[in-house]
Amino acid sequence: MPLKTLKKADAETLTLEWILHVKNYKLTLSRKLCVGCEICSLVCPKEAIKLVNQPKTVDGKAQKAKVDITLEKCNFCGICDILCPYGAVKVTLNGEHVLNVVEKESFPTIIRDIQVDAAKCPVDCVECEKACPLKIIKVTWQTPDGKVLEDLSGVSYREGLKVNVNVDKERCPCCRVCEFKCPEGLLRVRKAFYGVIRIHPEKCPEGCRDCLDVCPITGALYLSEADGKVHVNEVFCVYCGACKVVCPVDGALELKRTKIMHTPVRSGAWNKALERLASPLEMTKELKAKSSLKALDSVERRFIRRPS
Repeated sequence: MPLKTLKKADAETLTLEWILHVKNYKLTLSRKLCVGCEICSLVCPKEAIKLVNQPKTVDGKAQKAKVDITLEKCNFCGICDILCPYGAVKVTLNGEHVLNVVEKESFPTIIRDIQVDAAKCPVDCVECEKACPLKIIKVTWQTPDGKVLEDLSGVSYREGLKVNVNVDKERCPCCRVCEFKCPEGLLRVRKAFYGVIRIHPEKCPEGCRDCLDVCPITGALYLSEADGKVHVNEVFCVYCGACKVVCPVDGALELKRTKIMHTPVRSGAWNKALERLASPLEMTKELKAKSSLKALDSVERRFIRRPS
C-alpha cells in the first residue's frame, strides 16, 4: 500500500500520485491538451476515469467534457497514457516515462505513422504548420554551418538552407489535415484510429451545434449552408468521440471504431480494452487473426526440425 496518496487539480492540470518507499507513481493530465474525448474513460480497466459535461458558455457554445479520475481506483497502469490520441495523459515512475504494461509486452502502443519528405520541401513553404489544427507542427531551417532558424523574417538568403518539419508525434491524432494541405504532396499520414461516424440531422435539435463546438479537428465537422445542420467529413475525423460525449440527443450521432493501428501484442488486457473501444466486428476480426497466428506458431513448432 502507498505511504501517501495525493490528488491535485486546477484549471490547467490534474495530478495523481502514489508515494511508496522507493517508488513514486504519478499521473498528470493536461487540461490544455485534453479535448474531452471518451477514449480514456472507455479503456480504463478500473473504471477510474469519468467524463463530466460542462455548462455552455455565456454565448451558448458547448464546452468540452472535463475528465476526472478517482484516486482510490487508479492503479497507474498507463493504459490511458498509451491510448490518448492527443498525448494529454502522462504516467511516470520515479520521474521516468515508464509504462509497465508496455515493458511487460501485455499492451501495445499506438502506431502514429507520419512521413515527411522534408528534403523536397520548398524553403518558403510553411503550409503544414499553418494548417495543423493542434499547432504541433513546427517548420525550422538549418544553415550550412548548423545554425537552426525558427523564422525566416529578415533572412535575405535562401540558398543552402535545409528544411526541417518537426511533428510532435505524441500529441498527433493523425487527422491528415496537414497531408491534404501540403501543396507539394510531401506529407503522408496514416490514421491511428479508423471508424464510421454518422450524424442524423432529423434527430438534431434545431440550431444545435454542440458537436461542432467541441470538435478539435478543423474540417472534421462542418456546418452545411444547405440545411443549417452539422455534417461530417470523415477524411479528417480521428474518431476520438469528443463530439459524441456532448451530443444532447441519443442516436443523433453514431460513432464506431473499426480499426486501431498498434504494435503486435497477445494480451487479455488488450482484448478487454479493444472490446470497450472498438466495434464487436473489429474485435472478432482481431481475435480471429490472433487465433490463426497462434495455430500457425503451434504447427511450426511441431514440424520445424530441431538440430540433432
